[in-house]
Formats: sequence, structure tokens, C-alpha cells
Amino acid sequence: MKVGFYYQGSDLMVDGVPLRSIARQHGTPIYVYSGGIIAQNYRRIASQFAKMDAMIAYSVKSNSSLAILKLLKNEGAAFDIVSGGELERVRKVGVKGDRIIFAGVGKTKDEMRVALAAGVKEFNLESEAEAHRLNEVAKEMGRIAPVAIRVNPDVDAKTHKYISTGKAENKFGVSMQRAIALGKDIRTTLKNLNLQGLHTHIGSQILDSSIHPRLVKKMVGYTETFMRETGAQLTALDFGGGFGIAYEKGQKPLDLKPFAKALAPELKRLGLTLRLEPGRSIIGNSGVLLTEVQYIKQGDKKTFVIFDASMTELIRPTLYEAHHEIQPVTKRRGKMQALDFVGPVCESTDFIAKDRMAVLPHQGDVLAIMDAGAYGFVMASNYNTRPRPAEVLVVNGKAKLVRKRDTFEDIVRNETF
Repeated sequence: MKVGFYYQGSDLMVDGVPLRSIARQHGTPIYVYSGGIIAQNYRRIASQFAKMDAMIAYSVKSNSSLAILKLLKNEGAAFDIVSGGELERVRKVGVKGDRIIFAGVGKTKDEMRVALAAGVKEFNLESEAEAHRLNEVAKEMGRIAPVAIRVNPDVDAKTHKYISTGKAENKFGVSMQRAIALGKDIRTTLKNLNLQGLHTHIGSQILDSSIHPRLVKKMVGYTETFMRETGAQLTALDFGGGFGIAYEKGQKPLDLKPFAKALAPELKRLGLTLRLEPGRSIIGNSGVLLTEVQYIKQGDKKTFVIFDASMTELIRPTLYEAHHEIQPVTKRRGKMQALDFVGPVCESTDFIAKDRMAVLPHQGDVLAIMDAGAYGFVMASNYNTRPRPAEVLVVNGKAKLVRKRDTFEDIVRNETF
């Protein structure tokens, strides 16, 4: 069986299933994921670092569907979480604490307590204040909290400003000098913390294959300095994720080989294990958002394709100026022309693509917004009292509804008047 999204005749397929049949059965807008692509992507990343003692922790925030978490657990993935809610999600599908890394800049005391009780593998510390709070909570519980310090190396990932995380002006992590001071505090006064490693993550959707090798060089040299000045005997280095995928025609996904090649000998020399936290590179190209054309509106200056998907289902184009290819579920012949693909939400920012060259669809046609697996449904909202969409996962040629569409009662369930 062929895996992924491809045309068979005029029909766009996913893992052997026609997308038109899913739209017909479950309606639109709807997210559809290829289980085959998810598994392939995880295995590809894991194989690149197979010769290293690596923990590949899937970034749950990119797509937290329980069905997808279960699929990745079965593939052998660990999990990177950023909230107590995500902790409950991975535990619900049977993930043990020692396969969970807890990141995020604003952990509450309650989240720390639950995570400590669950026995998470590690807390990534983002600030001195967080270190002191976690030490206090761990002391109250009679626990020792395993930690890594997130270091902000002031490296430009050359990505969109809203998804850059490794520069000095970003809110994430602590500077290299401050990390050393924090490391000394953990060693001398914060007795309920066990310092295991250093962590860094410089941004998302990185496509330049020279950036990670440069980061390796900087972090390895720094790690040696850190251990020498603090006296800490670290066991792990965590390089986060951020591995980019090909959203646009002509783009290529990040080549991980230079990163792995630069990293392997240094980890061996230092005797350190590796932790990675990929999200988009596992899930991004596995999903599409299906949407039905409601109207073709001919304006004085533009032609608008108005469909039933919107910024409430996929906010990335509005929020990040992100590009998503749009493909017909059933091919049509015709002349290419510039079109604006927009949704029904009452905002001028409600668009998926502007001035996109495409064949004009007909009213009632179903379109597929491609590469929508990451930061799609997880960022969906009920703005305009719109129901969040359903989700379907296709595994071994069988399509399964893994999340029902919101009903009106779901939306107002917690309201009173």
C-alpha cells in the first residue's frame, strides 16, 4: 500500500483511502492524518541518531491527538510536554513518567507536584525563579527533582520572528553566564534538585542545515566550561527540535545528516546521552485540512474562493504568515489564475492564501489544505461560535474518526445565564 498523499487518477488519496470519501462521510472542515507518514517520519529521525544514546521525545504541543500519541508511543517515542494538561494526555495513553520531559516557562506549583508524583524524566528549567520554586515543591514532597537548565545561546535560527526562541531578547531559557551561576546554586544550595544536563532550543521551522552544526560547536564548548566551573557531572545534552519541513514548492526539509555527523563524536568524547524534541518534523506533513467551497466571489480587483475552513481551524497563515499548498480533492482542468482563498470568519485576517495561482474550483468542490498536521487543530478555537473540526486518522488503509466535531452543546457546556 502506498503511504502519504498522492493522486490516483483524479482522486487525492491518503494511505490508500480517497479523501473525498472521508469528506462525504464526516463532513467538512475536517483534519485527516496519515498514520503511515507519522510512523515514517519518526523512524527517519530516530535512525539518524540511532548510533547515539538518544531519547526522541515528540513535542506534544504540535499535535496532541490521543490517537496520534498512542501511535507514537507504540513506535517507541518519548514525549516533551509544556503543561499539566499535556501530562495528563500522555499518561492517558499509557506513557510512563520516565518517558516524559517537562518544558515550558510558566510551570505552576500544582503542575510541578503532579509531574513529580508521576516521576517525569526531567524538568527543563527556564529561570532561576523556577528552579527555586521546584526545589521548594520537591522538598515539601520529599522528592529530588531531575532537572536540566535551558540555555539561551543567543543564536539566530533564521526563521520567523514569532517562532524564534534562542536569541537574547526571547523569553526562553537563561543566558550562558546566568546558567553557570544557576548551576552553582543547584550544586550548593538547591539540594532537592538533581542537575542532569543542559537544554537548548533555538526556534522552529529551521531549514538551513548549517545552523545545528554551529550550535553543536557552541554548546559543546560551553558544556565543557559549564562542568568545569560548576563541578557538575552532566549526563545529557538536549538540543530540542525545530527541524523544518517543506511547506512550499521547491523547499526541502531540513537535512539532519550534518547535525548528526557533528554531534556523534562530541557526545562520545564527553560521555553524554542525547535528547531531542521534534514535533513539526514528525507530524507536519502528515495532515491535511479538508474544506468545501461555499462561494466563488468575483470582486472588482480579486476573485475570492470562500470555503468553510477558516482561521478558527488553521490560524498559521494569519499568525505566522505561513504558507500552505492547496490541492483539489478531485482534480479539475482549467486555466491557472490568481485567487484569494478565504474563510467565513468576520475578520480581514481570515485567509489561507492570497494571490495564489490555481485552477478556479466550483461551488461544492472539496479542497485539501496541505501540511496542516502541526499547529493546526491544537490551535483551533470557537471564535464566532464555530465548532472545532473533527479529526480522522488513517492507519493501514483504514480511516478512523478519532475526534468528533464540536456540537453547540460542547461549546456552551460550561456557561451559565
